[in-house]
Amino acid sequence: MNFFERQERARRQSRRLVVLFALAVAAVVLAVDLIFLLAFGGLGREETPSGSLAAGLALASLVSLGIIGVASLYRVASLCAGGAAVAMQLGATPVPEDSRDIHYRRLRNVVEEIAIASGVPVPQIFVLEQEPGINAFAAGWSPDDAAVAVTRGALDRLNRDELQGVIAHEFSHILNGDMRLNIRLMGVLFGILAMALIGRKILQHGRGSGSRGSAPVLVAALGLVLVGYVGLFFGRLIKAGVSRQREFLADASAVQFTRQTRGLAGALKKIGGLQDGSKLGSRDAEEVAHMLFGDGVGYSRLFATHPPLLERIQALEPAFRPQALEDLKARWQMHPPSGLDEDLALGLAGPEVATASTDVRPPPLPGDEVELRVTPPEVVARVARPDGGDFARAGSLLQALPEVLRTAAHEREEAVPLLFGLLLAPPGQVRERQLFELAARHDERLSRQAADYADRLLDLPRLLHLPLAAMAMPALRKRPRPELERFMDTCFALSHADGRISLFEYCLGRLLRVQVHDALAPASAWVPGKARLMSATAPALDLLSILAQAGHDQEAEARRAYLAGVHRAFPRLDAPYRPPTDWQRALDEAWPVLDRLEPTGKELLLEALVAAAGHDGRMSVAEAELLRVVCAALHCPLPPLLERLLQEP
Repeated sequence: MNFFERQERARRQSRRLVVLFALAVAAVVLAVDLIFLLAFGGLGREETPSGSLAAGLALASLVSLGIIGVASLYRVASLCAGGAAVAMQLGATPVPEDSRDIHYRRLRNVVEEIAIASGVPVPQIFVLEQEPGINAFAAGWSPDDAAVAVTRGALDRLNRDELQGVIAHEFSHILNGDMRLNIRLMGVLFGILAMALIGRKILQHGRGSGSRGSAPVLVAALGLVLVGYVGLFFGRLIKAGVSRQREFLADASAVQFTRQTRGLAGALKKIGGLQDGSKLGSRDAEEVAHMLFGDGVGYSRLFATHPPLLERIQALEPAFRPQALEDLKARWQMHPPSGLDEDLALGLAGPEVATASTDVRPPPLPGDEVELRVTPPEVVARVARPDGGDFARAGSLLQALPEVLRTAAHEREEAVPLLFGLLLAPPGQVRERQLFELAARHDERLSRQAADYADRLLDLPRLLHLPLAAMAMPALRKRPRPELERFMDTCFALSHADGRISLFEYCLGRLLRVQVHDALAPASAWVPGKARLMSATAPALDLLSILAQAGHDQEAEARRAYLAGVHRAFPRLDAPYRPPTDWQRALDEAWPVLDRLEPTGKELLLEALVAAAGHDGRMSVAEAELLRVVCAALHCPLPPLLERLLQEP
């Protein structure tokens, strides 16, 4: 199942959630109507006028629907801030960028490696310090506003391989589109349970009044509490039905990503073998149970949001037996494991270093003109589907980043000028115009900082530009909203400073604006569209022609590349090669249309783009990175193509 098929599956699950919610709401409303009849004498009393009874039932139904609807909308609105809001609700604390704590640094290194290997921005990182159990979750409306949180127990007990397995599992939820569904599920369940909360408050208030006339009200309140249990029953069934199979898929994706089962299986064994397991002490654990790595509540099998622990372990290690888990429990009861000690015993690199592969000097990065051998289906299959090779490559990319740039990407005050530096043209008239825009929109000091970073970036391989931008996103998100809005406007100005600015710099500016926009308005961030590719023929042809023109100096070669892409997407269309004269304006108009394509339409468009960029079966590293930026701007994250496809020059 590739990325585009998973997007379709996520859409089907959303429709399924709507159906289940409707059934649960109908059951709750019927229960409320029954309680109304019992509490106010509607049953067995002939003197009750049928008209009054019908009006009362109608009013009770409308009030019930109103409470559920308003409560659901309120809960979803309270989570509009994205993944960070969910993490903060559970009492999580953000991991400081400059922390010297070796547990924090190890966690940050693992998250950054997996994000860069996946082709998505680095998410915000949180730790549930008061939770000794081993657990984690990813939350957010989209990858651009995602947050990853782990418990203190996970930091203390898991070694680096196991932590990688857990984080890779959570990234699977990010890439599969599960997070938006998870947040909607939180809102839906809160609406269903709202009736019980109201009934409980009425009971608490009514007990102290002692008035005889309050008896029907108290009966009704007690009934609402009972209705709440009806809602709880359906809510847990919905959570179990929506999330259980996704956990098996996330486990399989994590194994594919890290290319070993040892880490993920080891984390699951520690959950089963340690006293604290994966339980959470937070009173909000029930609400987020469906998005956790392990069972944080202790549901029965009927309501379980996760497959049985032993089944998950045996899916990874078929020879594992229940007795082995009992042996681990006995051993760890006397000597609980320490993740850091295990790292040393396993010979893994210490967590104080930047990446996982520090014991071997990384190979030199290829130049921009080194060629890759590509085929459209192979590249499409790689979208949002990283594997162990991507993970290893991400470690090498991080090691290759100069320390001064890596530090700047983590610092709140330096991230903005660093990102502007990525958008600046080489020294010359275009850069002077860009620096004038920067000084006018911000100040002279920031303009000089951006120029300094741009000079440092001149010799930086193109392969490192996207990882650097991904690393800077958490620090950028911490800027105040007005500053982020000004940042987006400045990115637009820098990308349009002159028609001679490179297509890569223009597309990178577009990507940064999209990511910041999604982080500012998470609830309205991108979702899979419904438009068909034929309805977007003109903008698709513009993008193909611009990409072909940028990758070939000779017009004849560019025409052949363009026609190869057109034949892939529109095999029956006769569309001559006519690149737009104002390519920036053409792309500005094309992005929104192409981003609204249905998943299968985007899949075909991406095949066409690959066919155009590599019409002879090859493309340069520079062209591959341009393709990655275009894909990311269209919300199709593409991992680095080097590990499997790199050929000798």
